[in-house]
Amino acid sequence: MVSLTNGLEKCAAQKWHPTLIVDPPERKEFAFDSMDDALAAFKAGEFLVVMDDESRENEGDLIIAGSLCTTEKMAWMIKHTSGYICVALTPDRVAELQLPMMVAENQDRHRTAYTVTVDYKHGTTTGISAHDRALTARALATPTCSADDFVRPGHIVPLRAREGGILTRRGHTESGVDLCMLSALPQAGILCELVNDNAEGSMMRRDDCRAFADRWGLKMISVEMLAEARRQ
Repeated sequence: MVSLTNGLEKCAAQKWHPTLIVDPPERKEFAFDSMDDALAAFKAGEFLVVMDDESRENEGDLIIAGSLCTTEKMAWMIKHTSGYICVALTPDRVAELQLPMMVAENQDRHRTAYTVTVDYKHGTTTGISAHDRALTARALATPTCSADDFVRPGHIVPLRAREGGILTRRGHTESGVDLCMLSALPQAGILCELVNDNAEGSMMRRDDCRAFADRWGLKMISVEMLAEARRQ
């Protein structure tokens, strides 16, 4: 058994957490943040807002490195998203953990590769709390954790990224893995869709995501920007 409750819980020593900015500067026109600034923030354990193409899902996801996610960060993420927390993994890591696909025939519109859900076996209770889900995410990001360290089904949804990452599929799944790779972090990215705080719980679109990022001091990039960074 790998001790994550003591070892990786030390990532909580990074006390960064999203801070609400009461009166963010008003933007005269829409703009993304720079890729360099975004990668520096991501490597420091901060969330990014990642927007996909308007002709695809036209949604923004919060993405954070699985290896750097604390209980507090997970709780904040759950509060501001749909709560369907996923962890993007490489095909090799999915194979190592012996995670079968969720269904034999994938009928998802964008062929998102969901595997069976998991919980980390050690130091968790029901698996659904922010503590338990953060611990499971960190375990998925820990190379020394094996298939035997997880129970199935669970409350975290692993996703299998495509080989070649964002260059072969313009999805948030591949964005999560590639952001970790470009930041020299274990390739396990936590992601979830941003939703509006309204009666309908509607999806945030581009301008909603930009306002949210500014309000919380987060960097915002696009999937296409990430693909360009991979090409360089």
